[in-house]
Amino acid sequence: MYSRQKSILKSVLVLFVLYAVAMAVFAWYTSPNNVPSAYQGTAADPATFFTPGQLHDSQTLNAARVWIFFMSAPWEWLIYVLLLAGGLSRYWRDALERRGLPIYIRFPLFVLLVQGASFLLYMPLRIIGYSLSRSYGITTQPVSGWIRDKLVDFGIGYVIMLAVSAVAFWIISRGGRWWLKLWLLSIPFTVFMMYVQPVIIDPLYNDYYRLKDPVLEKHILDLAKRADIPADRVYEVDMSTKTNALNAYVTGLGSSLRIVLWDTTLKKLDEKEILLIMAHEMGHYVKHHLEWSAVGAVGGSFVLLSVGGWLYARIARRRGAGWGIRGPSDMAALPLALLLMSVISFASLPVSNAISRNAESAADAYALKLIGSAEGSVTMDQTMAIVSLSDMNPPLLVKWFRSTHPSDMERIVKALEFEKQHEQ
Repeated sequence: MYSRQKSILKSVLVLFVLYAVAMAVFAWYTSPNNVPSAYQGTAADPATFFTPGQLHDSQTLNAARVWIFFMSAPWEWLIYVLLLAGGLSRYWRDALERRGLPIYIRFPLFVLLVQGASFLLYMPLRIIGYSLSRSYGITTQPVSGWIRDKLVDFGIGYVIMLAVSAVAFWIISRGGRWWLKLWLLSIPFTVFMMYVQPVIIDPLYNDYYRLKDPVLEKHILDLAKRADIPADRVYEVDMSTKTNALNAYVTGLGSSLRIVLWDTTLKKLDEKEILLIMAHEMGHYVKHHLEWSAVGAVGGSFVLLSVGGWLYARIARRRGAGWGIRGPSDMAALPLALLLMSVISFASLPVSNAISRNAESAADAYALKLIGSAEGSVTMDQTMAIVSLSDMNPPLLVKWFRSTHPSDMERIVKALEFEKQHEQ
């Protein structure tokens, strides 16, 4: 049995290396910032507003970004396979049992070991991403702050994984349609997490406060009033200590809803551009995208648990003995559950990303309509592209799996079309 597991591990490692090489070739030779001939020389062409140095940096950085992205999920899968086929999961369970510890101590310790091993083994890829972003001036966060955020990630992830896995394994041990019971329980949990995210979790990473510029806040609130949004404040978040990138977003549900502006956005964009961003975020509110996001999360968890649950039971039954898994409710099967969730989540990205891009496009259109002008939209998108050294027109595969928003090229083209229509 050991020789068979060793052979499986070798095969997995060889496939992983071959995949890494193939993705490196793909990332390098699908050069970024290639726009269709119809848009060359227009405001949507990066050659018209990127410097030659920025174009070169964008090409190199985005090739690395694409490689890191497409390596992220398989890297995570490899970790879980190593824990299973390498025998660590079984070894930790047995070692904790030999010490005679009660289950309410054994299980949290086991989850901590799995979470800790996954965190440490994944760290090299995180370090590569951080180092690249810092070397190109995107990330400004010092190493100490970055490590602190990663430790906060670890702590929050551990608490959530412990709570979810404890409930999941208990329900699985009861038999029956356990995946359906888990899905029903996931509904209030999903809504709760979306509610507490802006008021409890986000402040653990950054400082949030009322927008410092009262004149700008009044203009934003006036815009909200035109959109029939009952807003009484706008939030600013201190991001300049971590990044030069620009962003704004809407998050939360009900009374926890927040419209947030990064301070970097306030520093690098003028008022017309900021109001367009705010109008975009208001579009999400007006069109109930947050509520639909919650519905989508609930629907996604149904697919994840129904498909994943079937695969989990089947694999645990057929392969479990070789990995030392005694049954579906055995804690040693936790890496298998995490592996399946990760694989299914990655496979569903083209669908979820397409839905997200559609919502973002609708919010863009709403913003232009609310403002009544595209003035500032083109320069805003150009500035954001320059600051992030983004790919104006990513390859189709990258768009399917990585792009949650329309490309900068698409957004500029839409703004130009709006401008042209309203000039007539």
